[in-house]
Amino acid sequence: QVQLEESGGGFVQAGESLSLSCKHSGGVFEITSMAWHRQAPGSQRELVAHITPGGTTTYADFAKGRFTVSRDNTQNTLTLQMNSLEPEDTAVYYCAASRGTSPGNAVQHWGRGTQVTVSS
Repeated sequence: QVQLEESGGGFVQAGESLSLSCKHSGGVFEITSMAWHRQAPGSQRELVAHITPGGTTTYADFAKGRFTVSRDNTQNTLTLQMNSLEPEDTAVYYCAASRGTSPGNAVQHWGRGTQVTVSS
């Protein structure tokens, strides 16, 4: 059974940076597409960034130029580096695993999420 455990959320001021990590276990990480999604209060969950097993990345428009997704297949870890954070980035951030390489593919496994709060 695949398990995803996020860490690294917290409270920061606008303009600061934060790095989120997701530890993958119970599956074959190196052949799994991974992604970060987020959900703000009263809003739908949305894709933040996606990375294929080969390292091809896709970003939401709001994440381009500020966020960087990466993976370490030796440590079964997914990372999201977030810079220049804005209050609008406040949300619960979820790690996700899916089949195939398309960012639009259905998520098979979700983490529990980690809260990111950005104060103005």
